[in-house]
Amino acid sequence: MPKGGILLLRGNLASGKTSFVKAFANVLGIKKDIASPTFAILHEYDQKLFHYDIYQCGSEGFLSSGLLEKLDEEGYHLIEWGDIFFEKILQSFALPYATLDIETDDLKRTYKVDMNAYA
Repeated sequence: MPKGGILLLRGNLASGKTSFVKAFANVLGIKKDIASPTFAILHEYDQKLFHYDIYQCGSEGFLSSGLLEKLDEEGYHLIEWGDIFFEKILQSFALPYATLDIETDDLKRTYKVDMNAYA
């Protein structure tokens, strides 16, 4: 994902999804405060980072919000809570994506990246 793309962030509550987005924004040179868009669904930073949280609305709510078209914009689209149903939506629209699964064990985190879905 050198110039952008869709990355689904998955993990339990407090697993570090938003913390990952903060670190990702830092690498991109974004100096703004990064917060989870839990109720807003989307926060956009410097027209290059799009941070979604679909916990409250789910995949169907995301579709009905009209935000699917936003995924066509150039930049990085990091989506918290992108489940299997959300993957099927992306596949049905032939949108390439990767997944990042975050597993927790006490204070340790294990990150598993799957780029196979990124065509």
